[in-house]
Amino acid sequence: MSNEEIKAQRHRERQQKIKAEVDKRIAKATIKKGVLTVITGNGKGKSTSGFGTLTRAMGHGLSAGVVQFIKGTRECGELNLLKQHGLEYHVMGTGFTWETQNKQTDMLAASAAWQQARLQLANPKLDIVLLDELTYMVKYGYVELDDIIGAINDRPPMQHVIITGRGCHRRLIELADTVSEVQPTKHAFKAGVQAQKGLDW
Repeated sequence: MSNEEIKAQRHRERQQKIKAEVDKRIAKATIKKGVLTVITGNGKGKSTSGFGTLTRAMGHGLSAGVVQFIKGTRECGELNLLKQHGLEYHVMGTGFTWETQNKQTDMLAASAAWQQARLQLANPKLDIVLLDELTYMVKYGYVELDDIIGAINDRPPMQHVIITGRGCHRRLIELADTVSEVQPTKHAFKAGVQAQKGLDW
């Protein structure tokens, strides 16, 4: 057997071992339920990841809803696309808190947005719900954490939920089935590059 043949055989053996381990883990995953996913951290891409999952779900024929907190004073490319395909959505619409500079207005808008979120979480016809930037509502005290946890726990058993935003409260992290933390390595904005339509919103 030549050296190349020996290398090829060793490669096959390694891959067979890897496949056996992967197959074993797949076989052990027998639970089927609605999954709560949290995407947090200071890096770019949390909302993008959430909307990407919604797009995947809708591509498979699942029904989806989104409530977008904090952002909302300018158009959102993801919403522009997905609402053409039956996405149920609500946008808080006040923008970032440093832009409104009016806590009472923000709290009223947050309360209205959360009521829409509660309706989506209680809707058995929605397969997946994205609560975009919800973490800020907890941080600022605009929505009660216990109310959020209660609505998530009471949702239809097969409904998937995605929560995005920085500084996610530890109780939501503990409640979640899957948690990803996005960390910044580099960001164009810090180098003076403007946020751009189609790339950043």
